[in-house]
Amino acid sequence: MEAEISTNKRQTAFRLNEGLIEALKIKARHANRSLNNYVESILLDAVYNTPNEETRQAIEEARSGKSAGKLDMSNYDAFLKSLNAIK
Repeated sequence: MEAEISTNKRQTAFRLNEGLIEALKIKARHANRSLNNYVESILLDAVYNTPNEETRQAIEEARSGKSAGKLDMSNYDAFLKSLNAIK
C-alpha cells in the first residue's frame, strides 16, 4: 500500500506516560529532530511501513525455525565453522 502523506496537519492532544514522553524527547534530541517530528515519523512507520512479500516470507521462515542451525559458541573457530554449516 502506497502511503499518501498529506502536508495538511491537524493539532491534536494525547495523554502519555511522563516517562514515555521523556524517553521520546531524549531519542528525538539524539536524532536532531523535534519531538513532534520524531513521534510523527514513528507513527508513519507503524501505519505505512508494510513488508513486501519476500520480507514476509523471510520473517515467517525465521519464526518457524526450519532453517535454523545450531551455533557452537564454545570458541571463535567453532562458531565460524558452525555458522558456515548453516549456509
